[in-house]
Amino acid sequence: MSGKTPQKHLKAEAMRPPFPLKDIALQSGLSLATVDRALHGRGHVAKATGLRVEAAIAELERQYAEARIGGRRLVIDVVMETPQRFSNAVRAAFEAELPGMRPASLSARFHVAETMEERDLLAILKRIRRRGSHGVVVKVPSTPAIAAMAAELMASGIPVVTLVTDLPATVRQGYVGMDNRVAGSTAAYLLARMAGPAQGKVLVTLSSARFSGEEERERGFRDALEKDAPHLGIVTISEGFGVDRTTERLVKAAVVSHPEIRAVYSIGGGNRAILRAFAEEKRRIDVFAAHDLDADNRALLAEGRLTFVIHHDLRQDARSACQMMMAHHRMLPRDFQVAPSRVAIATPHEVM
Repeated sequence: MSGKTPQKHLKAEAMRPPFPLKDIALQSGLSLATVDRALHGRGHVAKATGLRVEAAIAELERQYAEARIGGRRLVIDVVMETPQRFSNAVRAAFEAELPGMRPASLSARFHVAETMEERDLLAILKRIRRRGSHGVVVKVPSTPAIAAMAAELMASGIPVVTLVTDLPATVRQGYVGMDNRVAGSTAAYLLARMAGPAQGKVLVTLSSARFSGEEERERGFRDALEKDAPHLGIVTISEGFGVDRTTERLVKAAVVSHPEIRAVYSIGGGNRAILRAFAEEKRRIDVFAAHDLDADNRALLAEGRLTFVIHHDLRQDARSACQMMMAHHRMLPRDFQVAPSRVAIATPHEVM
C-alpha cells in the first residue's frame, strides 16, 4: 500500500496541477515529461520519483507562502510617557531595526510625551483601537484604567507589548526589556562596594510610582542593599517624571532634609538636574548610579560625573517587540518566546 500512496495522491490532483509543470520540474530536478506522467498517472512512475514530485510541490507551497507574507506590511503604534531623551533613544532603536525585520515589512507610528494625564493616554489608545493597528508597544503607567484599555485592545485582536515597565500579564502579549528587579539588585551590589564602609544614605529617585518597572528596580535595590550594605540607608523621592525642573526641586528638598545622603541611584532620570541640586547645596556625591545610555548619560559618563550606568540593548527590545507582533499574526510560531534583555554596565572608560 505504501508504494502506491504517492501515485494516488498525485493522481487526485491530476486535473489541476498546483503549480506550472516547468516550476515543479525545475524544483524537483526531473524532466517535464516525467513530472507530467507523475501528476497525470500516465505510465509507470517509480515511488522515488513520486516522492520527489511531492517534495517539490511542498517546497513550492512554502516558497509561495513566504512570498505572500513578505509582501504584507504591518503598522504598529508605540505609545510612551517618558522623558524625551529616552523616547529619542527608543525611536532610534525601532528605526534601526524595522528595515531588517522579516518576513513582513513593518513601520511604526509614535505617540510620545514627557508627561500625560491618564485620560490623554486612554484617548490615544482608544483612537488606535478605532483606527486599527497590527500591534501596540507601550511604556505607560500601570493603572487599573490603562490595564482595562490594554485588555480591550487585546480582545479586539490588537496585541499589546510592554516596554521596560509592565502591565498585568493577563492584559498584554508580552514584555520586552531587562529584568528590573535584577537591575536594581545589580546597582545595589556595585554601589555598596564603591561607597565603602562609612555610614550614610542613598538617594533613590523614581520618575513616578505609577510605573511598575521602576518600583521593581527600587525593590530589588532596597533588598540587595539591606543585605550587602546595612550601614547605608535609603531616601526615596518620586513624581519628578524625569523632568529637570520638578526633579531638581524634589532632590534639593531631600538633600536639605537628609545631610547624610552621599550616594544616588537614579532610576527615573533627570540626572543633570540631580547634579545641579547637589552642587547648589555644596554637597558631594560619592557614587552616582544611573539608568540608560541616552545622549545625556553618555556625556555625563564621559565627564566623569556619573559613576556607572545600568543599561540594556534597546535594539534587542525593539526587535523582540516586532517579533511578538509577527507571532500574533502567524508570521512566526505562536509560541515564540523572547528572553529579557541582558543587564549591562557602562563606566566612564567605555564612552571616552
